This record gives sequence, structure tokens and C-alpha cells, in this order.
Amino acid sequence: MAIDDSNSSSFFAPWPDRLRHSAIILLAAGLALCALVLLADLSLARAVAVFICIAAAALVPWRLHDTAGSREDVRAVSPVESAAVSAVVAGMPDPAVLLDRAGRVIHLNAAAAQLAPALRKNELAQFALRSPEIITALREAIATSEPRRANYLDQVPVDRWMELVITPVPVPTLFGGTERCMLMTFHDQTPLRRVEEMRADFVANASHELRTPLAALSGFIDTLQGPAKDDAKARERFLSIMHAQATRMARLIDDLLSLSRVELSAHVRPEACVDIVPIIRQVADGLEPLARERQVAIEIDLPEAPVAIAGDREELLRLFENLIENGLKYGASGGRVIVSLSQVASGEGAPEVRVTVRDFGPGIAPEHLPRLTERFYRVDVGDSRAQGGTGLGLSLVKHILNRHRGRLLIESVPKNGATFTACFPQAKPRPEA
Repeated sequence: MAIDDSNSSSFFAPWPDRLRHSAIILLAAGLALCALVLLADLSLARAVAVFICIAAAALVPWRLHDTAGSREDVRAVSPVESAAVSAVVAGMPDPAVLLDRAGRVIHLNAAAAQLAPALRKNELAQFALRSPEIITALREAIATSEPRRANYLDQVPVDRWMELVITPVPVPTLFGGTERCMLMTFHDQTPLRRVEEMRADFVANASHELRTPLAALSGFIDTLQGPAKDDAKARERFLSIMHAQATRMARLIDDLLSLSRVELSAHVRPEACVDIVPIIRQVADGLEPLARERQVAIEIDLPEAPVAIAGDREELLRLFENLIENGLKYGASGGRVIVSLSQVASGEGAPEVRVTVRDFGPGIAPEHLPRLTERFYRVDVGDSRAQGGTGLGLSLVKHILNRHRGRLLIESVPKNGATFTACFPQAKPRPEA
């Protein structure tokens, strides 16, 4: 009896909703039939029969309606498009995209949307992924239903080496069959490539730049052990030169390691919000002894209010130190170095923070400007080494700015000094504690 009661209750349960939805139709039909009866155009019996037919048509649940509803239910609970599959794809740590057998996007996670913003659900993936390597691998995987791999270089906003793996995934259907889908996963190979490049560059640069001081040290040691063994005056002079060469090697290795660390994480943009005003003041205060030694005045023009950018504090310290130190060393003849900060709109209209370091020294010839940020490039090799430079300062500045999604502007007129401007995208003013 309980079963019968439940069946009967489930049968009558939809009737109040059907009656509510059909109320206007039944009311209009009843009024029309009453009017026809009153005007003697229709008998009462016929009017009642017509009303019963209209009510039955409005209230009875026809099979056509149930079939349409069942189709919608089947479509809603399709295994491929289910919430469980979407959750699995969304939970994958690497960028992942699930495609149907035609190459249309079924599911994608947040990492994939960030990697390829043009990807859209129910649209062909090959229209959003423009790399020839990706399109070729995707077409082959769809045609052969076999796994495919592809390596490609993504150059926007910075160089990233990516590996694409396309894996056919058979998904069971509601009717006992299988539907062939394609799971695309992207693996970031940039750290491995950076390590390989860092190792190769370090060996090449170290062997190139360290050879001279090492040869000098070796020669002086041989001299001190031989002809100048008992010459106190020569020994003091040679030891002074050896100390300078050893200091140069230590500084060179330090710059190489700093540059390698920045390059290794160039594809990862800093997220911490820092106030650069106290950073610039700290660097200027730390370089005051060098300024007094070179008889150069450091003039600072900074706002009192905080100026926040997304950045790495230690790298920003190194960046401003290199820029101001270069002005003190190579623009000392001008007698002063001006450090200023401004907030302007860039060419694209986005707010930008600009830190400018200007000296009034001899300036730089135009033919040297495009190459100043190359490793070990020097305008005057002898003067650079005499000043204790390694040839890596501006290269390090460029790579730090690249990691911060900024840019370096260099302006110079011979005999009228040089201006170096570090440009950063502006962030909301939330200084790091």
C-alpha cells in the first residue's frame, strides 16, 4: 500500500503546477463558452464538452513533453560534461584542456585560461592556440587517436619554453559506448632551460673574464717567489695589485651569480607590493662615501607619499645601486647626480612609475647606446676596469626590469651627461610591511 500511495502521490503531485500554468487558458476558454451559451449560439452540453477537451489538452502530461525533458536530462548528465570531470580538470596543477574528438573545448582550468586567454568552451582550440607546433600535434592526435608531444617557445610577455602533451582519453557514455576525447596538458620547461643556459653562460663568461685577473695573479706569484723574493718595495706593490685583481674577480663572480639568479626566475613576476621611495633613499645613503670620494653630490627628488609597485626588494636595491653607482663613477666630472621619481601614463595609457638617474659627465656616443645592456659590453674597456666595473651592471638592470615587466630608457648627448630611466608598471599603494 505504501508503494501505491507513493505512486499515486507522485502522479498527482504535478497537477497544481499544471493548473496554475493553464489557468489563463482555462479562464479565457470558459468565458468564451459562457458567452456563446448566453447568446444561444451553443448548447450547454456542447459547451461543457468543449471545455472538458480544452482542459484535458492543457492539463494532461503528454508523452511528447516527457521525451523532451528526458533528452534534456540525458544531455545534462553526459559523463564528459559532468561536474566531476570539470572538477578533475580544474584541480590539475598544470594548464589542462579537455577537447572532444572534433577539437572543441569541453573543460579547461584556470592555469590554461591564463596561459591562453583566447580559449573558450565549445570553440575549436586550434583557433586560440596559434603556435604551428601545437596545431600540428593536435591535428595528428585527432587523426590518429595516438598521444603526441610538442615543444614550443612562448615569447609573450617573456620567453617561456613549454612542452605540450596530448593524450587520448576514452570516456564512457550513458549507453555503454565510449567517447574519444583529447586531454592537453602544458608543462613549463623554462626553469630547466634557464638552468642549462645559466650553466653554459657562466662557463663561457667566467672563462672569458676571469682569465685576465687569474693570469695576473699567477704572474705576480711567480715573480714574488722568484726575482722579487727579497724586494720589499716590489712585494708591497705586487701585493696591492694582486688584492685589486682578487677583488675584481670576487665582484665579477658576484655579478654573474646575481645575473644568473635573475634570469632563472625571469618568467615569474614578483607579486609583493613594495614602496620604492625608502629603497631609493637607502641606496643613496649607502653610496654617500663613494660620492664624497669622487667629489660628487647626490641630489634626490622624491615624493613624500609612498609609491608602490609589484617587486622584489633585494633585486630593486641592486638595480638602483647599479644605476646610481654608474652615475657616480662614469659621470663624476659633472660634479652631481640627480635621482628623481615621477608617475606618468605610458604610451598605452597605463600608469607608470619612472625612476630617473641623471649625471652631467662626458656622456655616451650614440653608436654605443643600443649595446649598453649587453653582457661585458664597455664603452671604454680601460676606464671601466679602472673604475672597478665588471661590464654586467646594466645587463643585470635590464634583466631585473624584464622580470618586473618594466623597461629601461637611456638618453645621452656627448659632453652633456647621460640619463637612465627605469620604468615600472604602477601597483595599488599597499607597501610591503
